[in-house]
Amino acid sequence: MVAQAAAVQKLDTKVKEKPSHIEELWNSRRDKWNRTRIFMSIISLLAIGLSVFHVYTAGFGTLSSWQHRSIHVLWAILLIFLLFPFRKGKKFGIADILIVVITLLTAGYMIMDAEGIQSRQGNISPTDAVFGTFFIALVLEATRRTNGILMAAIGVFFLGYILYGQYFPGALAHPGVRYEKMVDHMFSGTLGIFSEPIYVSSTVLILFVIFGSFLMKSGGGQFFTDFAFGLLGRKTGGPALSAVGSSALVGTITGNGAANAAITGGFTIPLMKKLGYDKKFAASVEAVASQGGQIMPPIMGASVFIMAETLGIPYIKLALYSLVPAIIYFFIAGMVVYFHAKRLGMQGIPKEQLPSARKVLIRQGYLFLPILIIIGLMVYGYSPMKAGFYGILVAILLSWIRSATRMSFIDVLAALENGARSALTVIAACATAGIIVGAVSITGLGITFSRFVIDLAGGNLFFLLVLIGVASIIMGMGMPTVSAYVILAVLGAPALIQLGVNEVAAHMFVFYFGVMSGLTPPVAITAYTTAGIAGSNPLMTSVYSMRIGMGGFFIPFIFAYNPILLMQGGTTIEMSIAIFSAFLSCILFAGALEDYFFGRLGALKRIIMFVSALLLVVPGILTDLIGLSIAITILVWQKKYSNRLAHMEDKKLAKVR
Repeated sequence: MVAQAAAVQKLDTKVKEKPSHIEELWNSRRDKWNRTRIFMSIISLLAIGLSVFHVYTAGFGTLSSWQHRSIHVLWAILLIFLLFPFRKGKKFGIADILIVVITLLTAGYMIMDAEGIQSRQGNISPTDAVFGTFFIALVLEATRRTNGILMAAIGVFFLGYILYGQYFPGALAHPGVRYEKMVDHMFSGTLGIFSEPIYVSSTVLILFVIFGSFLMKSGGGQFFTDFAFGLLGRKTGGPALSAVGSSALVGTITGNGAANAAITGGFTIPLMKKLGYDKKFAASVEAVASQGGQIMPPIMGASVFIMAETLGIPYIKLALYSLVPAIIYFFIAGMVVYFHAKRLGMQGIPKEQLPSARKVLIRQGYLFLPILIIIGLMVYGYSPMKAGFYGILVAILLSWIRSATRMSFIDVLAALENGARSALTVIAACATAGIIVGAVSITGLGITFSRFVIDLAGGNLFFLLVLIGVASIIMGMGMPTVSAYVILAVLGAPALIQLGVNEVAAHMFVFYFGVMSGLTPPVAITAYTTAGIAGSNPLMTSVYSMRIGMGGFFIPFIFAYNPILLMQGGTTIEMSIAIFSAFLSCILFAGALEDYFFGRLGALKRIIMFVSALLLVVPGILTDLIGLSIAITILVWQKKYSNRLAHMEDKKLAKVR
């Protein structure tokens, strides 16, 4: 038994947000103005303007499709070039000034001659070709600055594939495309850079990011955190379970694993360490919970908005389909935490040090209403864009109920600025993802790649799932989930569908593995973020995160073979049996991982529990019955074993007395 560390005198669950430029300027308004403050003011005004533009168009109507999307991308990349220097860690220099000038010239041409550019699609002018080239280069450079060299390099690779397809081997070869035609395809219409990813980014995605910023600024993040700690803090493994709960709730607002880890990990990780948890374990728990926020309805991450558009399914319906797998993911993580605490004899936090869940709900429960209103509006038939618009307005109004959460004018401006700045990375990624989508459409790569991977897997579904899963993780390394999803949605998902996987399950499969890339070494961004907070080894933290978050690798195979978990087909009874089997499998799976199930297991019983867990998720009554029988056998075996140990302990105590 591991003794619990000395309890902290008072639990500090305060969510700390980095102040925006506008807040810093307001707080130092009496200071002397200089070039730095003027530069910050310009950035703040541009960011606020971008958010205002999108909030206004959400409420009162967008511009024409190409024009709206081009303004969205141009405004974002201008902000990126002002916020992210050419060389990381350096000051704004001559190269940055030159790029900003080129951006402004390109923006001027595209905005002033928007109708002309679209009318010349298929027969672009030399001027269009020049500014189209500038625009493509600007998108790739903005992506390099925000998402890293890997994502930008992938974009360059696909441009090269369009132009020089004749030099690629075997089935991947194609005749190649003229340079002017490639620029026209990427720049003039809505099949390249301004294709589906940017459509979603410019309408729904940025609006929900802004909404999340308003919800956090109004105290929603603090409410979710206090409620999770009040509800779960006293349980065995309470601090870690609370971290899972609060990170899941906050993560569904932010839609970004690393950002969520930075917000909630700042206090959950130090708290877990103070209460006796190993720093590697604390960092891993936070990483798994933060990354999983992207799969938890109702808001989820950016990828699901694109998925809904790709599949032609209303977003709210897709969120409903993904509910059970998301609950299973967090249930597995919670059970791993619980069994870990039981094995080490860790205790919860004393009641007097915790916020009261009931009081938190009574005092601040209204902060959850904007999310409920968004869900209600979408169920009623409103578009996600319009629902997000009303959600922002409601979040502002509800913040005025209590003085502690009341948003001032500066708070509103700060939320608008933070929302725009938070969306920049994903906007750049979506623009480069548009290059990939354009490459697939102009070359026919999607069909070719599907044939290639199916042949490589020998037509075997399991091997194909493994191949696509590994490819999804590799694609997701060092880039946002949305980028990984878009690439695999046009390349990997069609191959799965061809071998009989349900369409929703196929897209969810690549989405889940794209999410899990944030925990997978060597480029586990979210795990490395939490490792930095905890002071643990980054590589070891990412490996341990994979262990705790094993459900994220396990669940996609379940719904690929059994789409009933995604509410795809089956009767109510079949769905109930499938869900019961999945949750029982989770308990066995977590127990086997942590070597605990009513006591220590040992190697043999751990292997048997793994087998039982696997049998319970394979579709079919026979496998369920065998898995259930093994589970009952293990339970009886362990109960007898634990009773015998308890009896032996009692006898030892009696002898001592």
